[in-house]
Amino acid sequence: MSSSLLEIRDLHKRFGQLEVLKGIDLSMVQGDVVSLIGSSGSGKTTLLRCVNLLEEYEQGVVAIEGEQIGYKERGSKRVRLSEKEIARQRALTGMAFQHFNLFPHMSAIRNVMLGLVQTRGLSRDEAYSISEKWLERVGMLERKDHFPGQLSGGQQQRVAIARAIAMNPKLMLFDEVTSALDPELVNEVLAVVLDLAKDGMTMLLVTHEMQFAYDVSTRVIFMQDGRIGEEGPPQELFKNPKSERLAAFLKSSKF
Repeated sequence: MSSSLLEIRDLHKRFGQLEVLKGIDLSMVQGDVVSLIGSSGSGKTTLLRCVNLLEEYEQGVVAIEGEQIGYKERGSKRVRLSEKEIARQRALTGMAFQHFNLFPHMSAIRNVMLGLVQTRGLSRDEAYSISEKWLERVGMLERKDHFPGQLSGGQQQRVAIARAIAMNPKLMLFDEVTSALDPELVNEVLAVVLDLAKDGMTMLLVTHEMQFAYDVSTRVIFMQDGRIGEEGPPQELFKNPKSERLAAFLKSSKF
């Protein structure tokens, strides 16, 4: 493996007879912010979910800091790792989803603390201190004792991001984190992600917000039909698309 933080080689994923990913190659180094764009059904979210093994894949390699995720090679066979090993590997990544997945019976700070106590084994005092730091960072410290039902969608998403980042992952995955939000709440969440990118956090994100992808990314990947259609710096990809497919997609996205 190379010195890449994330290395994906020849990744294939099928759902029954439908091949969703058809040989993806992708690498990222620390500090990269890579946005995946493309039409619905092009494989963006599936690719994201394969990185932390929320979806199993039939062929290829996903590795974080040189460690293959989910499997090991035994002779010519690929063997799935134990659930304990996979759980440890999943902690290398943090993920924020379209829907916030907060526990409704827990306050904002308890939601953030949970993984720190149960997975990382920190004391409650340590977990509380770290959770306060990250809630402050996403502008939610004043609402730390509120329950999800007392928060707006944008506020819930910011708590969910704080929960993921508090675990100190090597790589953050963002899956359409604004798509379930009312339009007026989108910018508050995008501002948080942009702020984290400026701080050098390594991120792989799926987004339909083209201006945001342009502003935040070090590299943009246009996916089509389960393959990488085009990739490059945002200024190049958005201003000078090489394919008619990408040009048509950007036009339909009103970029």
